[in-house]
Amino acid sequence: MIYAGILAGGTGSRMGITDMPKQFLDLGGRPILIHTVEKFLLVHEIQKIVLGIHPDWVTYTEDLVDKYLASYKERILVVEGGSDRNSTIENIILAIDKVQPLTDEDIIVTHDSVRPFVSLKTIQENIELAKSHDVVDTVVEATDTIVQSLDNTFITDIPERQYLYQGQTPQTFKMKDFLTLYHDLSDQQKEVLTDACKIFVINGKKVALAKGEYSNIKITTITDLKIARGMIEDN
Repeated sequence: MIYAGILAGGTGSRMGITDMPKQFLDLGGRPILIHTVEKFLLVHEIQKIVLGIHPDWVTYTEDLVDKYLASYKERILVVEGGSDRNSTIENIILAIDKVQPLTDEDIIVTHDSVRPFVSLKTIQENIELAKSHDVVDTVVEATDTIVQSLDNTFITDIPERQYLYQGQTPQTFKMKDFLTLYHDLSDQQKEVLTDACKIFVINGKKVALAKGEYSNIKITTITDLKIARGMIEDN
C-alpha cells in the first residue's frame, strides 16, 4: 500500500512573526497545511495521509481537519510528531503499523507541510520511481553557484554546478526499510542525519531523482510567505 506522511512537527521559530507554527498561517483564506494535504488527497493511490504534528497542536489540527476536510476524514490521521524530522517520520510509520500492519512493500511519500505548491506530477513520479528503486528524492537543478566553506569564513571549494541539485520533498521509500536503517543509527548519528535520504545514502542504497519544480517552495521565512501569497493571488 501507499501512504503519505506530512511532516508538521515543528514550531516555526524562524518565521518570527507569531507564536503559531508556520504550517497553520493563512494562505489564500486557508491554513498552509490544508493546502498541502489537499494535494495528496487528489492522488487516489494513496491509502491514508498521516499528519505528524507537534504535540501541543494535535487538537488544533484535528479541528482544522473537521473544518476544512470533513468529507475526507477517513483518509486522514493526525498523530504526534517527534523531536525532529526523522523521529516524526518514525512516529508516522508506527501509527500506520497500528492501523494496518506493515508489509515489506508498503511505501510512504513524506512531504514538508509548508510546501503547499507541490504538483500532482511530482507526487506521482515519486510513487512510480519508488516501486522500482530503494528510495526517491525530489530535486531541482542548482541555478546558483554553490560555495563551500568549512570554517564559515573563507571559501574552501566551488563545486561544478552541473552536478549539483537542490533537494526538495517529497522523499519516498519503503517504510520497513526506513525503520530498520533508522533504528541502527547511534544517538549521535540521529542528531546529525537530519535528512531521511541521507540515512539511505550512507547505507549504500541508490537514491533515484524525481524531477521537482522551482514553484515547490518551502515557506520558512516572512519573504517566503509573501512570495507564496503572491503565487496564490496569481492563480
